[in-house]
Amino acid sequence: MTPASAPHEPPSSTRGKRPLKSMEVRTVASGTLGSALEYFDFATYGVLSATVFPQLFFHQLGSTGGLLASFATFGVGVAARPLGAVLFGHLGDKIGRKPILFVTLALMGASSILIGFLPTGRGIGIAALLVALRFIQGVSLGGEATGGQILSVEHCDRSRRGLMGSFVVVGSPLSQVLGNLVIAALSASLSEDQFLSWGWRVPFIGSLVIVATAVFIRLKLEETPAFANDKDAGAVTSADDGSRSAGIHVLKTHPRQVIGLMLAWAGTTLSFYLVAVYGLSYLPSATGMSDQTATVIMVVANGLSALFAIAGGYASDRIGRRNVWHIGLGGCFVGIVLFFTAAVANPVLSGAIVALVMCSIQFLSGAQPALFAEQFPTKVRFTGMALAYTGANVLFAAPAPFVAAGLTALGGGKLVMAVNLLVLVVSAVAVSTCREGGDRDLSSDMESVRPSHKHETPPAMTVSNHPTAMNHQ
Repeated sequence: MTPASAPHEPPSSTRGKRPLKSMEVRTVASGTLGSALEYFDFATYGVLSATVFPQLFFHQLGSTGGLLASFATFGVGVAARPLGAVLFGHLGDKIGRKPILFVTLALMGASSILIGFLPTGRGIGIAALLVALRFIQGVSLGGEATGGQILSVEHCDRSRRGLMGSFVVVGSPLSQVLGNLVIAALSASLSEDQFLSWGWRVPFIGSLVIVATAVFIRLKLEETPAFANDKDAGAVTSADDGSRSAGIHVLKTHPRQVIGLMLAWAGTTLSFYLVAVYGLSYLPSATGMSDQTATVIMVVANGLSALFAIAGGYASDRIGRRNVWHIGLGGCFVGIVLFFTAAVANPVLSGAIVALVMCSIQFLSGAQPALFAEQFPTKVRFTGMALAYTGANVLFAAPAPFVAAGLTALGGGKLVMAVNLLVLVVSAVAVSTCREGGDRDLSSDMESVRPSHKHETPPAMTVSNHPTAMNHQ
C-alpha cells in the first residue's frame, strides 16, 4: 500500500473498533431475528400446507385437488417476493436500509398473526383472504430477506463479511427447526380435533414474540456507513447532472449480475423447497414412514445445517465465495440423487440423506449475503440483491411443491430428480461468472460516487486500495 492510500482503511478503522463491533452484533442479531420470523412463518405454513391446510381450507376440492390448492397458496407467498424486492429494494437504496426494515417487520408480523385468526371451512371467501395474507407476507419478505443481510454486511469489517453475513442466514434453518418442533409438539399434545380447531393457530399468533424482540433491537440500529457515504456523494452527483441512478435502475445498469446471481441461487432454493416442503409428503408416500417420522427427520437435518451455514460463511472469508458455493452445490447434487433413489423407511438412512442436502445448502448459503453484496455498488445494492434472491425463489421455489407433485404423478420421483439436478448444474455454471469481492470495501464504493457522464481518472490511491470496486460497471 502506498502512503497516499493509507486514509482509505476498512470501516473498522475509520469509525472506531469498539462502536463498530457493538453495532455489528446488533445488526447481526436484528437480521437473524428478522430472518427467523420470516422463515418461521414460511416453514410453519409449509408444514401445514402439506398436512392439514388441504382439509381446513380446501376440503371441497378433494384430497389431490386440496393438496395442490394448498401448495399453490404456499407458492403465492414466494411469488409475491419480487414485488417486495422491487418496492422495498428501491426505497432501501433511496431512503436507507434501516427505515425499510421496520416496515417489512410490521407487515410480516401483522399478516402472520391474522392468518392465525382465520376461520376454517368457510369456502372460497376465507381461502381468498388466506391467499391475500400470504401475498402480503411474500411482499414484506421480499424486502426483509435482503434488508437484514445488507445491513449486516455493510456494517461489518470486510475481513469477516462472510462470517457475519452467515449468522443472518442461520435464521432460516433454526426457524425450520422451531417451526417443525412447535407443530410436532402441538400434534403430540393435542387431540386431532383440538389441533384442527385451534392448535395450528399457535405458531402464527406466537410470532408476535419474535416481532417485539426484533423491534426492540432495531430501535438501536444505525444506518450503514456505505449508505451514509453514498448518500452524501449522491447529493453532489445529483447537483451535477440532475439525476441519480439508483434502486430499480439496477436492471439497466447491472442486468448480468442480477441474472447471474438469480441462476446461481436457483439450484439451492429449488432443492431446499423440494426436500423441506414437498419431502414431507414424498417421504411417507415413497417409503411408508409416518408423517411424524418425516417431520423429525426435517427437524434434525435443519438443526445440523445451521452449523454448516456458519462454517460456510467463515470458509468464504478464507477460500473465496465461489469455492464455497461449488462445494455446497456438489454435496447437494449427491444428496438429491440419494433422496430420490435411496430413501427408505429406515429413519437413520433417510435422515442422513436429508441432512446431506440441507447441510450442503446451508454451507453455500453462508456465503450468499457477502457474495451478493459484492456484485453491486451501494446505490443499487439493495435492489440488485433483492431481485436476484427473490427472482430465483419465484421462478424455482414457488412452483416447486406444485410442479413436483405433478411430475411425480407423470413419471415418479426420478423425473423430479432429473429436473432438480439440471438446475443445480446451471447454478454451478452461473456462480462461476460471479466476481470474487472479498477485498472490496463496501463503505467506500467509488462506482457509486463517480458521475457516469464524466471520465476523470480516479485518484491512484483508490485504484490501489479498491481494485475490484472498479470492475462493477
